[in-house]
Amino acid sequence: MTASTAHPHPHPEFGLAPADGSGSPGSSDSPDNSGLSGSFDSTAQLLNRITAQLSSQLSHVTLTAVPRGPALVAVAHGSRDPAARRTVRALLDRVRALRPGLPVHLGHIELNEPLLDDTLAALRGDVVFVPLLLGHGYHVKQDIPQALARAPHLRGLTAAPLGPHPLLAETLHVRLAEAGWRKGLRRAGVVLAAAGSHDPDWPADTARTAELLSHRLGGAPVLPAYASGAGPSVDEAVGALTARGHRVAVASYFTAPGRFATRTSAGAPWIAAAPLGAHSAMARLVLHRYDQALAAAAEAAPRHLASA
Repeated sequence: MTASTAHPHPHPEFGLAPADGSGSPGSSDSPDNSGLSGSFDSTAQLLNRITAQLSSQLSHVTLTAVPRGPALVAVAHGSRDPAARRTVRALLDRVRALRPGLPVHLGHIELNEPLLDDTLAALRGDVVFVPLLLGHGYHVKQDIPQALARAPHLRGLTAAPLGPHPLLAETLHVRLAEAGWRKGLRRAGVVLAAAGSHDPDWPADTARTAELLSHRLGGAPVLPAYASGAGPSVDEAVGALTARGHRVAVASYFTAPGRFATRTSAGAPWIAAAPLGAHSAMARLVLHRYDQALAAAAEAAPRHLASA
């Protein structure tokens, strides 16, 4: 899937005409050479003539754009917390800085503008959805495909959600360190506070992230817990680690600040980390998911043709 744009040919003669004007393309935009065929009175006069002829030639030139990939549409959940909107926009600014020239757009599932449907209505051609979500749940499996179905003018791919992935564990580690976690802490454990979901794949994805974070922390115990839905709750996970004799930190497994992140952090008996946010590892992960989706589509295309 490659977006294509037709470009007019650049002007065929990009150069200076001879001093007598015989090389001029004959356009009415060409400078008047009358009185200039003789000797020049000064260097300034020569430079003025060169500048005039360059301006005339450049007016006919159309630069050919560098081919761009499909637009990246980052899909955020949405939040009533203004800090969430600022955080998501800061994250996408980092994505743009890492991949200049890539069209990057934002669409929210609910609560915030632009809503995903409005973002898609303004686009044309090929798009790749990158869910700024941390596992496979209802939004990835239902909301995003339904939004694409409502935009038949687009050709779209959906990337995997951000989690689980080692770059998320790295970002969680950084946020814990910012909150006061130190290497070599004894009898310390972490509750990985996440949003809840009724989808059976969601807890499996969250548990995998907990394993990756435990490994990043040198083997410290990490228990997943949920702000809503099926348990265990954050309070229950904190109680379980405390009963084992651990000091308990709470890692905020949310893309951006919001109601759930605030509520789960309030239950931390020791330190509470900030949400994942606009860390550079998060921006790299967004682009990694985008590239993965394109690579998978390119790999599947030859197999489809071979079986046809």
